[in-house]
Amino acid sequence: MPFVPAHRVATFGATIFSHMSKLALELKAVNLGQGFPDFDGPEVIKEAAQAAMHAGQNQYAVGIGQPALRQAVAAHAQRFYQQTFNPETEITITSGATEALFAAIQGLVNPGDEVILIEPCYDAYAPDVQMAGGVPRPITLRPTPLAETIEWRWDEAELRAAFNNRTRLIILNTPHNPTGKVFSRAELALIAELCQQWNVIAITDEVYEHLTFDQTPHVRLATLPGMAERTLTLSSLGKTFSFTGWKIGWSLGPPDLTNAVRGAHQWMTFSTATPLQAAGVAALNLEDEFFTSFAREFQQKRDFMLGVLRAAGLQVSVPRGTYFIMADFSPLNFQGDDIAFAEWLIRQVGVAVIPPSVFYSAANKPLARHWARFAFCKKQETLEQAAERLRRL
Repeated sequence: MPFVPAHRVATFGATIFSHMSKLALELKAVNLGQGFPDFDGPEVIKEAAQAAMHAGQNQYAVGIGQPALRQAVAAHAQRFYQQTFNPETEITITSGATEALFAAIQGLVNPGDEVILIEPCYDAYAPDVQMAGGVPRPITLRPTPLAETIEWRWDEAELRAAFNNRTRLIILNTPHNPTGKVFSRAELALIAELCQQWNVIAITDEVYEHLTFDQTPHVRLATLPGMAERTLTLSSLGKTFSFTGWKIGWSLGPPDLTNAVRGAHQWMTFSTATPLQAAGVAALNLEDEFFTSFAREFQQKRDFMLGVLRAAGLQVSVPRGTYFIMADFSPLNFQGDDIAFAEWLIRQVGVAVIPPSVFYSAANKPLARHWARFAFCKKQETLEQAAERLRRL
């Protein structure tokens, strides 16, 4: 008799990202699915990692993170957001923001606690909550046509109704994957009001913090009045510096919330790669010009792909942040849902995308029926190759 997985993971299955990347490799498709660049970040960062290796920094790091990297994360928060953090008690280095999220949820959520998720949302959020015994409470962003784009908005009444005496956390991703929405100060103020009214903790996933376009500001929820003491801010090296495979992330928050993260982190990965933490110091210390040129270059990639997708007959949502475009393929009169379209596109057109129904709760998956998520974090020649194939549409 075969053994079966524990009930907490038995229903999860493999992620769509693994499936689509594997299929793209097998069929030699242009991979605009999983969000990783097909190029490396700055050489100076790689050189810092190599130097650390050659200098013998290859054994276990300090469990909560190397002091130099925690100090660099604190300096980054002061430099860009005028926030002050104590590296000893308020910053923890983790194996990517994904581990920071899991550790935070494991450290803060008790069985039966409700956790508000703003969907569509990164597909790890709900499983993380469920493995802690929590109950996901989805609030849905709905596409609203505006001029030449589509804006993703929640219903304020629905958001207010989600908060109650059982609510422990709200998880906010801004800039937002997969829609590219950057939450405004007014939207954040509403979340702040409700968190304080109901004594709720906020976890903010801000891995795309330096990827905003059209002069759209990224505002940290933790900087709003009354939120510093109840917010854990998560980010990482991967998206900003194009080293997604290094898995160097961090959490920032007051000591009580940080202790919850560390309480779980110490029994998970304990520590993360020592020489890559040294490289993280070099990355965070780059001049301002790196961050501005980085966003400018990705905006050019975004604009190129917007033109390609519009020419292919798709209706696009113009992202204000991240490196994803959500496109509505209903004008093509394709007979099938988003998963069928993604399979067809990779097999018949040779371009891999992500079907965004994976970012919704079961009841709301039909909302993604006519949508596809395209990643534009690729070399220009890769995007041009995808453009040539998409012309077949």
